[in-house]
Amino acid sequence: MGTGGEGRLIANRYRLATRLGRGGMGTVWRAVDELLGRDVAVKELHVDEGLTAFDSQLRGERTLREARTVAQIKHPNVIVLHDVIEEDDCAWIVMELVDGFSLADRLGADGPVGAREAGRIAAALLGALRAAHARGVLHRDIKPANVLVESGTGRVVLTDFGIAQVTGSTTITETGSFVGSPEYTAPERMSGRRTGPESDLWSLGVLLCTLVGGESPFHRESLAGVLHAVVFDEIPIPEAAGP
Repeated sequence: MGTGGEGRLIANRYRLATRLGRGGMGTVWRAVDELLGRDVAVKELHVDEGLTAFDSQLRGERTLREARTVAQIKHPNVIVLHDVIEEDDCAWIVMELVDGFSLADRLGADGPVGAREAGRIAAALLGALRAAHARGVLHRDIKPANVLVESGTGRVVLTDFGIAQVTGSTTITETGSFVGSPEYTAPERMSGRRTGPESDLWSLGVLLCTLVGGESPFHRESLAGVLHAVVFDEIPIPEAAGP
């Protein structure tokens, strides 16, 4: 199991400094690459001791897929992956460190984004998705928490390709488990149909509505309500989006 903590040295190279965030799949640390003398972000994948051996294997395959997926894509608006490590039965993904904030943090702190800024963010994400789709990669989890904005430069960075699908590969959803963020998941995925680049673009559209409206247009009080809204309801365009 993972024993990560401040000051720990991973692979005799990456020194964990401070925890940047924690989610359902893992914990992200600010760290120092002591070989090259640079700051990096290290994602520690959570270990579920209740998993069967088969499910643990799936988790490992998912980790490797995330690494391989991101490594294939070269674009200024896509997170750069440096290394993948397995240590003490725990997987670690080493990435570029983006000093800034996520769109989820931005919405939580300051509310909706202006239409012009939302358009700038959308253009950057379209470029990132174009590069990913050209490699046969679907992101499948476009949402505010997975988009970073670099302080100082304003560079928009698409991150967390953990549930991405590469053309011709086996996906986690084929095991019968749904992965993703329901409020931003295209209806065809909810219905179990095959998806393509248009599903990412649909999610990007919902993200845009969230940016200018302040919350997802499919936000509901229950998961069942969210699923029903995504499949059957129209997307209401926020008034702040303009004509």
